[in-house]
Amino acid sequence: MEEYNEIQGILDRIRSTGTGGLTTNDPNAREKIEKKIEALDGFQNTMKAVNAYYRKHGTLDGCPDITPDQALSLAAGMERDWRNDPKPFEAYQLSNNNAKIHRLRARLAELDKLSANTETGWTFDGGTVEICREDNRVRIFHDSKPDADVISELKSHGFKWARSVGAWQRQLTENAINAARRITN
Repeated sequence: MEEYNEIQGILDRIRSTGTGGLTTNDPNAREKIEKKIEALDGFQNTMKAVNAYYRKHGTLDGCPDITPDQALSLAAGMERDWRNDPKPFEAYQLSNNNAKIHRLRARLAELDKLSANTETGWTFDGGTVEICREDNRVRIFHDSKPDADVISELKSHGFKWARSVGAWQRQLTENAINAARRITN
């Protein structure tokens, strides 16, 4: 049984490959985000059209925006719904989808801002700051071990000690660059 569980764990990891989040150092990040936005926009328009059709006709039969199987599935879901006046797609579904679209558009703006920033780092009294785009990290190197107050400030700004590189580091974002400026000034 232990061997079976171990094999299932390995298979789960294989199945989940490529389904993680997008990182800014991914060369295709912009295209992937744009595809997600396009798909979510299409789904938003479909939800609106289906709801409008249902309001006008009182049924989903013959709705041109969905397949007959989808219409049956939505109708069954509406029958199980506890609301007095259920809709094929409730308001929370539309607003949640719209929030995803806005979040992804903000992510695109952040990617553009990061790609426009060509800074590679700076020196400060007692060390250097390195912006490593290949590893997607902001790293703060100190000449000697910083005192407890500085370590506390680094931790409070989201930096973690990376023994492998001998630096305090954090994922590369505009906020990380700004935090590194505040700490090192």
